[in-house]
Amino acid sequence: MDLTLIVIVVVVTALIFDFTNGFHDTANAMATSIATGALRPKVAVAVAGVLNLIGAFLSVEVAKTISSGMIDESRITPVVIFAGLVGAIVWNLLTWLLGMPSSSSHALFGGLIGASLVAAGVGAVHFGTVVTKVVIPALISPVLAGLVALIGTYIGYRATARADRGTVTKGFRAGQIVSASMVALAHGTNDAQKTMGVITLTLITAGVLAPNSGPPFWVIASAGIAIALGTYLGGWRIIRTLGKRVSHIESPQGFAAETAATAVILSSSHLGFALSTTQVATGAIFGAGAGRRLAGVRWGVAGQMAIAWILTLPAAGIVGAAAAWVASSGTVGTIVVAVAGVAVAAGIYAASKRKPVTAENVNDVPAPQPAEPPVRIAA
Repeated sequence: MDLTLIVIVVVVTALIFDFTNGFHDTANAMATSIATGALRPKVAVAVAGVLNLIGAFLSVEVAKTISSGMIDESRITPVVIFAGLVGAIVWNLLTWLLGMPSSSSHALFGGLIGASLVAAGVGAVHFGTVVTKVVIPALISPVLAGLVALIGTYIGYRATARADRGTVTKGFRAGQIVSASMVALAHGTNDAQKTMGVITLTLITAGVLAPNSGPPFWVIASAGIAIALGTYLGGWRIIRTLGKRVSHIESPQGFAAETAATAVILSSSHLGFALSTTQVATGAIFGAGAGRRLAGVRWGVAGQMAIAWILTLPAAGIVGAAAAWVASSGTVGTIVVAVAGVAVAAGIYAASKRKPVTAENVNDVPAPQPAEPPVRIAA
């Protein structure tokens, strides 16, 4: 396949991934504010979209980690990057269908690593960078965000214990507008940059940019716009999970969770850590839930999320590796991967229409069905 054509295909595919990243991760910033009523659903996603776009222009440290840190650009081709992106997109769509807040970032890393291993061998992946910039932050960041949110929640309730509950709720809801907006801004400084890094890596492997180059302005702008549009669509399924299925979140808890998530994400963006904003936000929400009442957290849902987190890297890696193996056969193989990816995406979208979740019903969670009384058998 002509090099110019495959570069265009990879750039478009990267922006599609960025779009899925946007609606997959809207919940990180806005789930708690929507759940507490601090922001109306459609207003919340509009605010998040605008601030994601602004955040994309504030830093490029994470983009440099992706473009020049994890993968040896001299040993792969744009086709390999295309295969990795297909793996990430498929996993993003599947977890969105299930309403599971898995990591878009780890899906991307897994897809790229799997594709690179198949196409160029173990030497193509800088595992030291993967461990220090991806794995360690993945282990520490949700725990840290959870602890900060737990402490913040405890202090918030203690400080307002004797105040009028209506006044407290109103005040914290106003605070949530600011704190949720800051999470959205922080999300743009971290997640939008991952797509910037992938596009920049593609341009380096194609010889368009010199090694270790930063993302050009058009890359920054297009990545920011793509993630903002995805955010505006609203990943309502995941918003419902984080806002309603984890714990009953009140406004002081929402404010604490959002503030904790913002602090962790912005710190990591400054240091160039490509962490999972989903894991940070989820950890903060669990911490806020535990800070008020430990038993109020639905730990079964936490277990399901933990399984999704563990599976994300290897699952996306397997799909990326398979896609790279097929695409390596040439133009026909690349076309087959593209067609298969579109077919899977169409199937997932069709499945989502059976039980749609929208801005109108995002806060409606069916009550658990009561257990049926045991049937007595007459003697």
